[in-house]
Amino acid sequence: MIRSFRHAGLEKFFKTGSKAGIQPHHAAKLEEQLTVLDLVHGEDEMAMAAPASWRLHLLQGKEKHWSVRVSGNWRMTFAFEGEDAILVDYRDYH
Repeated sequence: MIRSFRHAGLEKFFKTGSKAGIQPHHAAKLEEQLTVLDLVHGEDEMAMAAPASWRLHLLQGKEKHWSVRVSGNWRMTFAFEGEDAILVDYRDYH
């Protein structure tokens, strides 16, 4: 279950469907990714549920954050606290 967001526009999209805070052409992919992230219970289930095309991987650093590819340089990142997803973010990595 998704417990918290870093990106306000992504949170609004998840809760209301408003595309105002995201790239509108990413909506379908983000909806699919957020749905899966909300349904899984932790890292292991996410690893099994994410298609290879999402390029799910663990980011380097002290904190254990994960990343999935949305499109081009755009990524959705998140961490897990127990079985729940937290700090869900949406970024353009250049």
